[in-house]
Amino acid sequence: MKEVKRALISVWDKKEVGNFAQGLEGLGIEILTTGGTARALKEAGVAAQEISDLTGFTELLDGRVKTLHPKIHAGILGVRDNPEHLKQMAEAGAPEIDLVCVNLYPFVETAQKPGISFNEAVEMIDIGGPAMIRSAAKNHDDVAVVTSPTQYGSVLSELRAKGGLSNETRRFLAQEAFLLTSAYDSAIANFLGKQEGKLPDTFVIFLEKVQNLRYGENPHQQAAFYRDRTASGLSLADLGKLHGKELSYNNLLDAESALGLVTEFAEPCAVIVKHTNPCGLACAGDICEAYEKAYAGDPVSAFGGITVVNRILPRALAEAIHSVFMELVIAPDYEPEALELLRKKKNIRLLTYPSTAAKASGWAFRQVAGGMLVQSRDFDEFAGLRVVTEREPSALEWEDLRFAWKVGKHVKSNAIVVAKDKQVLGIGAGQMNRLLPVRLATNQAGEKARGAVLASDGFFPMPDGPLAAAQAGIRAIIQPGGSIKDNEVIAAADSQGLAMVFSGMRHFKH
Repeated sequence: MKEVKRALISVWDKKEVGNFAQGLEGLGIEILTTGGTARALKEAGVAAQEISDLTGFTELLDGRVKTLHPKIHAGILGVRDNPEHLKQMAEAGAPEIDLVCVNLYPFVETAQKPGISFNEAVEMIDIGGPAMIRSAAKNHDDVAVVTSPTQYGSVLSELRAKGGLSNETRRFLAQEAFLLTSAYDSAIANFLGKQEGKLPDTFVIFLEKVQNLRYGENPHQQAAFYRDRTASGLSLADLGKLHGKELSYNNLLDAESALGLVTEFAEPCAVIVKHTNPCGLACAGDICEAYEKAYAGDPVSAFGGITVVNRILPRALAEAIHSVFMELVIAPDYEPEALELLRKKKNIRLLTYPSTAAKASGWAFRQVAGGMLVQSRDFDEFAGLRVVTEREPSALEWEDLRFAWKVGKHVKSNAIVVAKDKQVLGIGAGQMNRLLPVRLATNQAGEKARGAVLASDGFFPMPDGPLAAAQAGIRAIIQPGGSIKDNEVIAAADSQGLAMVFSGMRHFKH
C-alpha cells in the first residue's frame, strides 16, 4: 500500500474531473495540472499548480508541447527505492508524482466525423498524453495511472478507505493504461493505412467491450460483444433496448443479418431472419403490408425468428407481431400504443436502431484457425448488368431482378432467391451445388413461382439450374455469369423463353 501525495491531472474529457480533484484535494493531495484542465478545476474550486509554473516553460506550438519536459517525466518515472534516482530528481527539481490522471484527445471520434479532413484528424493525435500514461504505467509500483472517468470512484474509495492504493490496484490500472494506448495507436495506424486504400502488413483491431453475453452459440460457451472502434456506419453497439432479456450471441448474429438486409432498401421494408438467413422479406407501399408479405413468404420458418422494419412500427403491425412468437423485433422507433402492446410479451426483445446511420463500413473480419481473414465489405454494382438472352426482362421483371439480387447477397452460398412484386417467395441457402437450392426455392414458392424471377449469387455451371427454374414457372434470371458453359446456359434459357441478365459480380457469402 503506497500513499499518494501529489497528482498530475491533464484530461481532454472533463466529465467528473472536478469532483475527482475535489476528492483528492480533500485527502490532502497536491495537484498539478495543465491549461484546459486548470480552468475546469478552478471552476470546481480546486487549488492546482499549473505545470508551466513548475517547468518554467509556457505551452508551445498551439499546445502541442506542454507536458513533454524532463521535470514531469522524471517525476513520474523515478523509482522511489533507488537513491540515485531520487538524487537526480532533486537536482533537476522534479517533484515526485504519485498519481497521473490523463485521458486522450478523441482521435477516433474525430476521424469518423463526416467531412473531416485528413489534417484535422491528424491534429487530434495525442502525443503528451500517451507519453505520460506509458511512463506512469511502466512505473506503476510507485505511480498510479488513471485513464478514464469510470475509474475515479473506485480510486477515491480505496484512497479514503486505506490511505493509499494497493499493488493489485496499481497493476490493474497499468494494464488498462497499456490497453488504452495500444488501442489508440492501432486506430491511428489503421486510419493512416485506410488513406492508402490497401490492407496494411500488420493489422491491429481496436475492440472495446460493450457487454458480456449470457453465453455463446451454445450454453456451455462463454461470450461477449466487443465494438470495433475503427469501424463507421451502422453498428450493433448503437442498438437501443426497450424491453426484454439480454441479447444472446445468436441474437446479435441474426440482428446483423437482418439489419444488413433492411438497410438495402429505401422504401418500406420488413425482413424476418432465422439462423442468419432471411426466411421472409418484402417491400411495399406501407410497413404493415411489407410485414404481411414478408411473413407470408415462409410463415413456418418465421416462428421464433427476428423481425426488422425500416419504418416506425405502428400499432397495427404490433398486433400482427403479437399474434406469433418472435425472439426479437428491431425498428427505428415504435408508436407508444405498439410498444405498450408488445411489452406484454415477456420473452420478446424490443430494440431500436438509428435508421439514419450509413451502412456499416470498414473492413470485415473472420477468424480462422491460427489467424484472421480480412476483406473489404461486399457492395452492389448495377452498372455492369447486361441481357444475354433473346428475350429482355419486362420493366416489372427488372425491378424484381434488382430486388432479388440485393437479397441474394445476404443469403448463405450457394444461394438462390425467388421473388415477385418485391416479395421473397422462396430461398435456397447453404447448399453444396447450385441445382438443389433452385429446387428448394421454387418448391417453397410453389405456384407463386410462375411469373416470378430468380437470383443466383454465383454463376450456373450447368444448364440444369435454369431449366429447373423454367419448369417451375420462373420467367427471368439474374446471375454473375463467367462459367465456361455460359453459352450452353444461355441457349437453355432461350429454349425456355427465359430472360437472363449477367451482373458481372458475384455475391458469395460463406
